Amino acid sequence: MKEICLKIKGMHCEGCSTRLAKVLNNQEGVKEAKVSLEKAEANITFDEAKINVNELKEAVEDAGFEAEE
Repeated sequence: MKEICLKIKGMHCEGCSTRLAKVLNNQEGVKEAKVSLEKAEANITFDEAKINVNELKEAVEDAGFEAEE
């Protein structure tokens, strides 16, 4: 398992962070994703054999936000 912290841009409310957490937690290979509106970041624990950082960023972008390491 690997952990990464992505900086997230575009979240405006708790609904945004809750929705993004749900999207990330539903990705195959993600063990746990915690999204903080206050810190504007997502802490993600994932299995590198099933998903990579670029795919995680794509999931964030598909949800309507921007992600950077």
